[in-house]
Amino acid sequence: MDLNDLPRLRQFLGRVPGRQSYNLTRFLILRLLGLVYLAAFASLVGQVLPLIGENGLLPADRHLQRLEQSAGSTLAAFIETPTLFFIDAGDSTLVFFAWLGVVLSLVLLAGFANAISMALLWALYMSFVHIGQLWYGYGWEIELLECGFLAIFLCPLLDGRPFSPRPTPLTLILLYRWLAFRIMLGAGLIKIRGDACWCELSCLEFHYETQPIPNPLSPLLHFMPAWFHALGVLYNHLAELILPWFVFGPRRARHCAGILLVAFQLMLILSGNLSFLNWLTLVPMLACFDDRSLRSYLPQTLVRTAERAASSGMDFSRSRKITLGLLAALVAILSINPAANLLSGQQVMNQAFDNLALVNTYGAFGSVGKIRHEIIFEGTREQNINEQTQWKSYEFPCKPGDPLRMPCISGPYQRRLDWQIWFAAMSTPQQAPWTIHFVWKLLHNDPGTLGLLANNPFPDAPPHAIRATLYRYEFAPFDDPENAWWKRQEVGPWLPPLGRDDPRLGAFLDAFGW
Repeated sequence: MDLNDLPRLRQFLGRVPGRQSYNLTRFLILRLLGLVYLAAFASLVGQVLPLIGENGLLPADRHLQRLEQSAGSTLAAFIETPTLFFIDAGDSTLVFFAWLGVVLSLVLLAGFANAISMALLWALYMSFVHIGQLWYGYGWEIELLECGFLAIFLCPLLDGRPFSPRPTPLTLILLYRWLAFRIMLGAGLIKIRGDACWCELSCLEFHYETQPIPNPLSPLLHFMPAWFHALGVLYNHLAELILPWFVFGPRRARHCAGILLVAFQLMLILSGNLSFLNWLTLVPMLACFDDRSLRSYLPQTLVRTAERAASSGMDFSRSRKITLGLLAALVAILSINPAANLLSGQQVMNQAFDNLALVNTYGAFGSVGKIRHEIIFEGTREQNINEQTQWKSYEFPCKPGDPLRMPCISGPYQRRLDWQIWFAAMSTPQQAPWTIHFVWKLLHNDPGTLGLLANNPFPDAPPHAIRATLYRYEFAPFDDPENAWWKRQEVGPWLPPLGRDDPRLGAFLDAFGW
């Protein structure tokens, strides 16, 4: 090869002379992380008390007591399940820390962050995740903890300005790329190992209809032709099985992979309501881009501000270099189990291998349901229950119910009760005992629980009895004469009618300490 060809080769590979900078990348990562934190803490403000408060469906204080009894002491329980709420898990404390998280998230979203504020955000959210029980058993909770932990070291210790004169550590950029790699590859492998429809290219023929919380675009996508769904699965495999390998590749290949990965997440955001999962997954994907690639797409005022800060020529202090080296070593050691899990034929998804959830394994939709079942909770004030009893339905903000009601738009905000009822429909009341507690709350017109619903059909006095019926739901065709969004068919009773004085209800609640 002629030496004169080397510059062309470097250009083809996307290599540029000099050290690449990532100050704009850092700015975008932190702003998007602030948005995700805001959505996460905002959902706590509105839902924490009816879900895990002192009188909630799954009270946190009793959960902490069980952890202490199991571990033998408060200190042992804290080491096993770190949370600030071992100090106090009262309602006022839960609400205060939820609002504190909102305030810190808004500050981060506005552009101001240092290592201290980021550490506080991370510790606060970890504390809620560790007492959230099944309401916080989703993979994006530990993904947010991992993203948030890395962000602590992405910021200077004290300097909270949007652009620090110190350069953005390449170590952190590489660690975020490693996170993006694990998220995407884990999701891809769990699919091809978990459900034959991903290899048959047919999963999306069902997914839009059976996903947890469809949105208004979901019916349109569901009724697209089979070739459209097959192309969608192929793009999924491209994004999750092939593109992750390029996040560490040459500059141009990395940018192309980053663009396709970002587009994939945006498509997922448009097609459903997967909480803040896809918004959060965009965060490590931004690490595929450097300042040079972002400069043309951001406001020039922002670009000039970043360049002025970088012009100071400051470098990392010795202590900073040592800290970054130790962080890289820690992540490398903790990555052994997640990497082994990716290679395992018994791969598990959304698993933390350490108590702080610092380095985890991820995955989503390892299997896709072919049929959608929904639980409809109904109440009546009639004393005698028979075939002529008139029942009134409880509606939820996002969970399908009334077939005439349009699917909601909720992401990145998560309606956690709606989500858990989607899971409960695939089980029995005995496998989802919290639903019995939910029924008891409805029988007493509990204000907190009713605040999680879209309506209260009994505003003047509580119902005499509550029942739950299982239905099969399908998207209604576009030419439906009633302009319905759904059509449904009754499957059968999911929970028999229960009254406030039913001894079965009281015995069940007593068994769980409710």
